[in-house]
Amino acid sequence: MSRTVATPSRLTAWGMATRPRTLPAAVGPVMIGTAAAVADEAFSALPALAALTGALLLQIAVNLANDYFDHRRGIDTEQRVGPVRVTQSGLIPPGHVLGAMWLVLALASVCGIYLVAVGGWPVVFIGLAAIAGVIGYSGGPYPLASNGLGDLFVFIFFGPVAVCGTYYVQALALTNHVLSWSLPPGLLIAAILVVNNLRDIDTDRAAGKRTLAVMIGPRWSRIEYGLLLVLAYSTPVLMWIAGTSSPVVLLSLVTLPMGVHSLRRILHENGAALNARLSATALLSFWFSLLLSIGLAVS
Repeated sequence: MSRTVATPSRLTAWGMATRPRTLPAAVGPVMIGTAAAVADEAFSALPALAALTGALLLQIAVNLANDYFDHRRGIDTEQRVGPVRVTQSGLIPPGHVLGAMWLVLALASVCGIYLVAVGGWPVVFIGLAAIAGVIGYSGGPYPLASNGLGDLFVFIFFGPVAVCGTYYVQALALTNHVLSWSLPPGLLIAAILVVNNLRDIDTDRAAGKRTLAVMIGPRWSRIEYGLLLVLAYSTPVLMWIAGTSSPVVLLSLVTLPMGVHSLRRILHENGAALNARLSATALLSFWFSLLLSIGLAVS
C-alpha cells in the first residue's frame, strides 16, 4: 500500500530553503568575537547586533546559493541522502531561489553599510570578500566547494574573518589573542562540512563535484574530522598554559564528551546515518562557542 507524502506549504518550503539548522554556525563566531570585546572592555551593542544580523543573513544567502547552483550543475539529484533541497525537488522554482539569494545579500549589505560607517574601509574589504564567497562557494567559473577548497573557505570565513571582524567593529583594533580565539569556531564549523561531504561522497563523485572528501576518500576524511576536533579543543588549553587566558576558558571543555561521542560514531557510520552526526557536530560547535564566550567574557 503506497503512502502519500504531503507537499509542504510555500512558507514551509522557504523555511527549508534557509536551512535553519545551519544558522547556529553563524552565531558562534560572533559570540566569541563579542566576548573578546567584552573582555577588553570594548563591547559595543549596535555593531555587535549588526555583525550578528549580517552573519545570519550571509549564512542564509550561501544556503540559497548552494541550493540553486548545485541544482543547476546537476549535483543535487534524487539519489542524494541529505535533507530535501527545494530547487532540486521542485518545491520552489530556481529563479525564485536565485532572486531570494540576491534579496538576502542586499539585506546583509544594509548591515554592512552601517558597519562600514563604524569601522571604515577594512569592513568594505571584509564585506566584498563575504559576498564573493557566498557566490563563489557553489557558483562562478571555479566553485570552491567543487574543487576541494570548501573546507579551507569555511575555516577562514567562520573563523578568523567572522571572529576578528566582529571584534574589530567594536574595538576598532585587532590583537593576537583575538586571532587565536578565532581558530576553534573555524575548525569546528569546518568539521560540520567534513561530515556533510563524507555523507555525500558517492553522489558528489558521480556528479563530478570534487570536494576534499572525494579527493582524499572516506578514511582520510574521518582523520580530518578528528584532527579538527583535536585542534579546536587544544586551543583553550594551550592559551591557558601560555598564561594568556584564565582557567575559566576551559569551560568549553565541558563539551568534550560530545566531541568524543561524535568522533567514535563517525568512524563507523556512512550515508544517511551521518545526518545525525551532522546535527550533533553543529550542536557541538554552538555549545563550544557559547561556553568559550562565557569563559572569555568573565575571565
